[in-house]
Amino acid sequence: MKNFADRLLKEITKMENPSCIGLDPRIEDIPDFIKKQSQKKDSKTKNAIAWSFFIFNKMIIDATFDIVPAYKLQIAFYEKYGSEGIKALEKTINYLKKKSKIIFVDAKRNDIGPTAEAYSTAFLSPAGFDVDALTVNPYLGIDGVKPFIDDAIKYGKGIFVLVKTSNPSSGDFQDRILENKERLYEAVGKMVQKWTKRTEGKRGYGVVGAVVGATYPQQAKVLRKIMPKSIILVPGYGAQGGGAIGAALNFNNDGRGAIVHSARGIIFAWKQKPYKDNFKPKDFHLAAREAALAMKKDLLEALRSR
Repeated sequence: MKNFADRLLKEITKMENPSCIGLDPRIEDIPDFIKKQSQKKDSKTKNAIAWSFFIFNKMIIDATFDIVPAYKLQIAFYEKYGSEGIKALEKTINYLKKKSKIIFVDAKRNDIGPTAEAYSTAFLSPAGFDVDALTVNPYLGIDGVKPFIDDAIKYGKGIFVLVKTSNPSSGDFQDRILENKERLYEAVGKMVQKWTKRTEGKRGYGVVGAVVGATYPQQAKVLRKIMPKSIILVPGYGAQGGGAIGAALNFNNDGRGAIVHSARGIIFAWKQKPYKDNFKPKDFHLAAREAALAMKKDLLEALRSR
């Protein structure tokens, strides 16, 4: 079974694009014509919302699958609508598989051993959603992370451990100074480096990656040195305030080893400048393509200028 890190890096190289699109739909931001179309399919509110999500996602995917290597789905936007929302998630996952795209699910799972095993099976195994990668919370330690690592190796998947997240209050815990004078995020980064050893593929990266926000460039510089063999998933670009120059610090000197994520800035580009002046609601997917291409250009320029 092919190593996940090798698969992801191959797709990034093929697309010449180290970015992924977040499919995080919000019903209030979906164009009215999609909502009306969905209500005709099923008048029940939750069902109509689920249809809206899938139609919206499908149009985004169709407009961008040839320019990005991967997509990330934040499960909370689907879970909030119960079983119908999960159906929309699963339909989207299955459609991405038909397009042969790499799929991240951002679910931040973890628990004690047996429960962690169940979570891991749900997302990484053929018995569950069978996606390519999952975000994992390390707070419970190795006995809560090991089931995910084992399944990642077994099924050719990847996990991304929360190390330094993009939110403003991440420092409440992650920046705490420990007895040895290092920050908590540094200690977690060292654990990630330890966990990913001996899982490296032919391209030199392991299947245990890290989440490091684009909103914290100085911390990214430190963590890149601590975790040279881990692929870094970089949220926070665009709508959360992170820029390409900061995001580029998550890459190794050869310009590899990271993938930068954006959701709102891409999928809702049609509502934002400069795109809203040029794209009507019915062309939201075309605006998303333009925004994705702009992000690609921005990142590549930042990497070249380092």
